[in-house]
Formats: sequence, structure tokens, C-alpha cells
Amino acid sequence: MKFLIDHIFLIGIVLLSGGSLLWPAIALRGKRATVLEVTQLINRGKTMIIDVREPAEFGTGHLPDAKNIPLAQLADKIGELDKMKAKSIVVVCESGARSASAARILTKAGFEDVVNLDGGLVAWRHQGLPLAK
Repeated sequence: MKFLIDHIFLIGIVLLSGGSLLWPAIALRGKRATVLEVTQLINRGKTMIIDVREPAEFGTGHLPDAKNIPLAQLADKIGELDKMKAKSIVVVCESGARSASAARILTKAGFEDVVNLDGGLVAWRHQGLPLAK
């Protein structure tokens, strides 16, 4: 007990730094949906799919009816998407990391129903679902 009292500041720093390192791993990264949930959204019809990969990646295969807007250009092209605010927007990339950033950008721009495909196209391919080219 004496050790804890004598070193309270050191223990506090260790706990704070450890928590800071773990925070990104445990923090929620926006609304995410599984491949099944995204498939159901697409089948309902009021969904727009935005693929935030680069055009070369997009050309290798993408979700049917997906619109390609690279992540680097998304902030500049938000105006083109304003008419889609009433629809659900599914954001897709290869693994889900870039699409999480894109989902945050869209949410900050006022889009209310933005969903990130959990696992990205890797998960989509793993389920054997079709891709358009």
C-alpha cells in the first residue's frame, strides 16, 4: 500500500498512457454493418454505395451500382451528394479503414444514415458475393 501512495503520480501516468494506446482499438468507429446487413439495405432499394478506393482499385471490381469517389476527393465532392441525404449511404473500401474515415466526413457534412461495410470488400469477397467490373 505504501508503494502505491509513494508512486501515485507514476502509476497515474502509466494508466493514462496505456489507456491512450488502447483507445483507438476499443473506440467505436461509426456505424458499421456486416455484409448481410449491407445486402439487406441494398435489396430495400434506398441505398447509395460509395466506394472510396482509388480508380485503379475500383476498376478491379466493386459492389454493383457503386459510385467511385476516392477518399482524397470526398470532401470536395460532398456537394454532388447533397441530394442523397435522404438515402442510406454505404461506404466501402478494401478493408474498412478508409471507409471509416469517409463515414466520419459524411456524418460531419450532415448525412444521417451513413454505414461502413465492416471488413470492406475483403469480407464481401469472402462471402462469395458478386462484384461488378
